[in-house]
Amino acid sequence: MAVAVAFLTASNGALAAGLSEQSSADIAQEVEAFTARWLARDDLSGKDRKRVEAVAQPARDFSRPENFEIMQGGAGTSTKIVSRDAFSHFNQNLTFEEEEQFKLGNALFRKLWVSSPASTKASDGLGPLFNARACQSCHLKDGRGHPPEGDADATSMFLRLSRAASTDQERADLENFLLSNHPDPAYGGQLQDLAVPGLKAEGHMRISYEEQEVRLGDGTIVHLRKPSYSVSDLAYGPMHPDTTLSPRIAPPMIGMGLIEAIHPSDFLASADPEDADGDGISGEVSLVRDLGGDLSIGRFGWKAQNPTVRKQSASAFAGDIGISTPDVPRHNGDCTDAQPDCLEMPSGVEASLGDTEAPDPVLDLVTFYSENLAVPARRDVDDPAVLAGKKAFYSLGCSDCHRPKYVTSREAANAAHRFQLIWPYSDFLLHDMGEGLADGQRVGQADGQEWRTAPLWGIGLTETVSGHTFFLHDGRARSLTEAILWHGGEAQTARDGFAALEATDRQALISFLESL
Repeated sequence: MAVAVAFLTASNGALAAGLSEQSSADIAQEVEAFTARWLARDDLSGKDRKRVEAVAQPARDFSRPENFEIMQGGAGTSTKIVSRDAFSHFNQNLTFEEEEQFKLGNALFRKLWVSSPASTKASDGLGPLFNARACQSCHLKDGRGHPPEGDADATSMFLRLSRAASTDQERADLENFLLSNHPDPAYGGQLQDLAVPGLKAEGHMRISYEEQEVRLGDGTIVHLRKPSYSVSDLAYGPMHPDTTLSPRIAPPMIGMGLIEAIHPSDFLASADPEDADGDGISGEVSLVRDLGGDLSIGRFGWKAQNPTVRKQSASAFAGDIGISTPDVPRHNGDCTDAQPDCLEMPSGVEASLGDTEAPDPVLDLVTFYSENLAVPARRDVDDPAVLAGKKAFYSLGCSDCHRPKYVTSREAANAAHRFQLIWPYSDFLLHDMGEGLADGQRVGQADGQEWRTAPLWGIGLTETVSGHTFFLHDGRARSLTEAILWHGGEAQTARDGFAALEATDRQALISFLESL
């Protein structure tokens, strides 16, 4: 069973077994109770509620910037000089003691793990199968990953493996939110292209591109590249015939703690799964289970499959590096029963340190680091072209899914994240993005055409931080223009509106995005 998708099962089998026996009526009642629980914000006084409702209203005046718009990460926004380290600064409103935690977490985030056994007892346990030796290997400079170009490595992009449920129990596990999908029986939840000495890597990702020509309204020609994915050098026999391949690049790390601090009612208020208002947009909240088995809202991951930064981090430790943590205590990572040599490899557990390869406080510190990477300040917010582009962003309907702003909960776990006006430009809901971006892979409630709305803050610094301009879940888009033109499904109208703009107006919208 793949650790990346079987989080609750790996950590608490008895609880998962009980939940798996729930009937459809039980599940519906549980969902109804959850929705009722978070129907309105319970963290605000009457006075606060009026302030929040006023400040969260969509922009109407595009002749000047909104108040505090430049500080898109709230009081923690980084105002340091823009450089390649723009995504690597800590929230500016942390305490001195929290800065120390952040720096310790940063060291662990950069740490290179080694195979077992090793003389470095606190650093072994890698794999046995893995995609990277360190968190930083995928999230270089805490920024956006990229597809392999030419002979470049695939460290910051991998293939997620999944197949359709084939038994009543497997279908029940999806309905009960116990699993987000079902892994390949032989290769697990993702293809690992690296292995420790003495073991074969699972295989290698292969990508080919087909160029597609798109003519815009003013006659401008844009070339899109449509990718096709396959695997080669499979070391453990064939994959299941129903297994699908879905590429994933590493997303930027900024602002994650602030996203976790958004009140659940704000997501539920934006959701319209049946398109009751008839606007063609039917965003759906991703419901998942937390470590305690309770329903929660998925906020992280390309298909919103993880509810917290901690869960996202523990899943990455297990699936990407093959390191066990207290939350996912599988010492052999993503090894399957079809890989007995992998299962027999020594673990990196050091009894004097704990009962997992990354015992507490490793996961705590990496989580804290990941929660507190500051969002950089906006640039050029009063530039006429940027303001014109912002107006186009709203008028085309882009802001219907890329919701500009929130005020975080007064009850957020970290004081630095409480009651902050933030501008992530996302509703964090699942939307049908059309056949062009479909991967055919179900993840939780997201079907093969649905994706979480990606936050846009920091997107204008992608080239500065990451040295490239590859966008979307698989990096197929080589520019922001290409990324917009790949939008379909619920975003088709906005995409077509962009394509119909004159060149000056298109560039204004791009300038707005580059200011984020």
